[in-house]
Amino acid sequence: MQGEAAVGTGLAQFELQHPAAITINTEGAFIDPVDTTHDDLNILLPNHDKRVSHVSIDIGGSLAKIVYFTKNHAGRGGRLHFISFETEKLEQWLSFLEQLAAQHPKDRRVRVVATGGGAYKYYDRIRSRLDVEVGRADEMECLIAGTSFFVERIPKEVFSYTDETPMLFSEVPGKYPYMLVNIGSGVSIIKVTGPQQFERIGGSSLGGGTLWGLLSQLTPANSYEEMLEIASTGDNRNVDMLVGDIYGSDYSRIGLKSSTIASSFGKVFKHRTEKFDPADISRSLLYAVSNNIGQLAYLHARYHEIGDIYFGGSYIRGHTQTIHTLAYAIRFWSKGEKTAYFFRHEGYLGAVGAFISQDGLIESPRSSPEAE
Repeated sequence: MQGEAAVGTGLAQFELQHPAAITINTEGAFIDPVDTTHDDLNILLPNHDKRVSHVSIDIGGSLAKIVYFTKNHAGRGGRLHFISFETEKLEQWLSFLEQLAAQHPKDRRVRVVATGGGAYKYYDRIRSRLDVEVGRADEMECLIAGTSFFVERIPKEVFSYTDETPMLFSEVPGKYPYMLVNIGSGVSIIKVTGPQQFERIGGSSLGGGTLWGLLSQLTPANSYEEMLEIASTGDNRNVDMLVGDIYGSDYSRIGLKSSTIASSFGKVFKHRTEKFDPADISRSLLYAVSNNIGQLAYLHARYHEIGDIYFGGSYIRGHTQTIHTLAYAIRFWSKGEKTAYFFRHEGYLGAVGAFISQDGLIESPRSSPEAE
């Protein structure tokens, strides 16, 4: 809801407390099959014909995620675009927002809807740089709104994982209650009992920022993507102490395979004079952080009697090892009774939630099957 204009600036300040009247038509929506990389997964909205004059940005501790809409000038419809920047590279994402704002005519000035901690930290910088209206939407409300949008409206967005089928699309339950584990710089665990009915029931300071920070000190990697790439070539058995290293075989009485990690980095102390491969270190730390999050998620789901667990956040990045570890942890600890679900746009839950908080209600029921 728009409040009073800022004195002496000519820029409107407003808090988004109630949705606007504009709607998004998701009938026939699908993820563009031409986009092949994880960061280029546009969502086509072939039946949305209303003007969209805003962009959204979710500014977290590590990444700033932007969602914006472009209209198909050749006909009806358009598409949602997704792009992220490192938060500390302020000039890059401010310049990108500036470019988006410049594409709108003067009589249709763009609005920026911001969420996340950076919506407050960088609020004045965004307003002064862009000379546009800047609204702020609640972070948790945006996370839940974005989750609901993807689960209920976008076909082939949500998937589960098995070794045989790494991306298994099936009818998502979409029922309440469910649990959202959002993994950004840290971890938030949220119990959702209905539309915009939620409670933060836990969390952890050991999240994506932990992995990013440690690997930046222990490996030559210069970006998170590079760290994940290095981890994919590593062998954690050279760093971690396994059950087999202790027992010489499985410990079948309590259900532990010989390959189970007994102690992360457990071999480093005994061989501390050796130089360990950065790839092995990366894989070990990736497993350590992911296993911890997976077990924490399971314990909260068990306590609150929740069967469906959704994992979101930029920590995941579509990375197979991360998804495998989280899915395995839920399957192992719950003995197959609980299911882990993932998103193809996992890092944009909050940004999409901010985008539709401005647009308000969604116009159509669940979309038609994805175009081939």
